[in-house]
Amino acid sequence: MLNSSRQARPALNSLNLGKFMLALSFCFGMSVVQAQNYPNRTIKMVVPLTTGSGADIAGRVVAKSLSETWKQSVIIENRPGAGGLIGTGVVVNSDPDGYTLLVQSASYAANPAIYKKLPYDPLKSLIDVVILGQTPYVMITAADGPYQTIRDLVIAAKSKPGEITFASAGVGSSTHLAAEYFNQVMGIKLIHVPYKGSPEAISDTMSGRTAFYMAPLDTAIGQLKGGKVRALGVTSKTRNAAVPDIPSVVEQGYPNFEIGLWFGVWAPTGTPPAVVKKINQDINQAMQDPEVKTAYETKGIKATPMSPAEFAKFVREEMAKYQKIAKDANIEPQ
Repeated sequence: MLNSSRQARPALNSLNLGKFMLALSFCFGMSVVQAQNYPNRTIKMVVPLTTGSGADIAGRVVAKSLSETWKQSVIIENRPGAGGLIGTGVVVNSDPDGYTLLVQSASYAANPAIYKKLPYDPLKSLIDVVILGQTPYVMITAADGPYQTIRDLVIAAKSKPGEITFASAGVGSSTHLAAEYFNQVMGIKLIHVPYKGSPEAISDTMSGRTAFYMAPLDTAIGQLKGGKVRALGVTSKTRNAAVPDIPSVVEQGYPNFEIGLWFGVWAPTGTPPAVVKKINQDINQAMQDPEVKTAYETKGIKATPMSPAEFAKFVREEMAKYQKIAKDANIEPQ
């Protein structure tokens, strides 16, 4: 009987394995079918930032192109608040079917460095779908303010440590940590003044209420070209083609300072892999659309297509970078 039982087990295991493989094939087949039928209704892209933010601008450019490609409405819904956590939570708790997507900036990678406990797991609650593009920050100050150059700002900050203010688009935002990184590299101590979003931060910096704002280039380009703010430098290693007259921070004698901003798309965990792949491929294709390329170039955004796996790796590297910035800045997680 013992031998008979032992002989029966392989057959039983083979049967179970066969059922498992059949179920796996069925799930894969369903995923492919869902992708073939996707999309067949309106797609909502939730931007957890204010209208006019960098992610909002990039998202709207791509959404317009996708609406034409998919023959379905792709709408942008702004759900700002709490450094992007409110809108992100909306997507995390939505159905994982590809019809509710998150469009966020590098703040997605910066938030874990600032908050002790997030209402979601940034590594497990969402799937990294695709990067929308990259752009430098541009350090702006009041057009009629006291700072003509970065050197002016640094000298003033060193003479009055802890007195000069800088703006950000919110606690834990990428604009917050990019400015903290600048302060670290320059060896200065400034007071952080968080705002609801980029438009508000730009407005108060423009009026001189804060010394500078590390603005996403695509959000501040209108004020720059209109002469409403003064640019102290772009944070890329070299100048940006959209604003060729603005020198980089590096070329002004600060070779150790370089940091960039990026925007991406995420979907709730559980979204069918074939649907994720289709969204990735269609967005990468949209960024080759002449209309999208022109809009991007005008705003200073560079398309940098990635697969979901490449984007996931990139996001995790960015999280590690912001963790280090926060730690070196002695920022106590909230």
